Amino acid sequence: MPEGRSNPSAAQDLVLVGRIGAAHGIKGDVRLVSFTEDPKAVGSYGPLSDASGARRFEIAALRPLKDNIFVARLVGISTRDAAEALNNLDLYLPRAALPAAADDEFYHADLLGLRVVDSMGVEIGRVLNVLNFGGGDILEIVPVDGDETLLLPFTKACVPTIDLTQKRLVVIPPVEVEATPEDGGPN
Repeated sequence: MPEGRSNPSAAQDLVLVGRIGAAHGIKGDVRLVSFTEDPKAVGSYGPLSDASGARRFEIAALRPLKDNIFVARLVGISTRDAAEALNNLDLYLPRAALPAAADDEFYHADLLGLRVVDSMGVEIGRVLNVLNFGGGDILEIVPVDGDETLLLPFTKACVPTIDLTQKRLVVIPPVEVEATPEDGGPN
């Protein structure tokens, strides 16, 4: 899930697949950011909904703009004003509409809320978010003690075990290295 977003109730069983961006042109087109593994697949899943499930959106046309960003024409949106009203709206699909994840692959939604334990089974916290700033996925973890969130690379080395049935993942945090003045770090 992209940063700064809360996920809808797990009871709704929805998965975030995209976000509507700014209006594009004067005929109601919008920019659409896809969060699916194959970015253009966002246009082939059928109707998408908002987090409440009350509003539904069907993509009538989709053309690439850059990487995972598209210009989309949505059914029923035909003016710039209507398109602007949708800016920053997250789009979801029912979990059942998505294919099963392959071995060693996970939907970000499956990781949110999982207990995080160390190799000895001591609880460290819970997964708050899965972030990606271009260098790979990072788990944001809320510590048990409520301190600042922890960021941990989502790699096999740092997260060797993910047990969805037990709703937990085992982590081996990397050794932290602090810069010294000799390294050009803080005094």
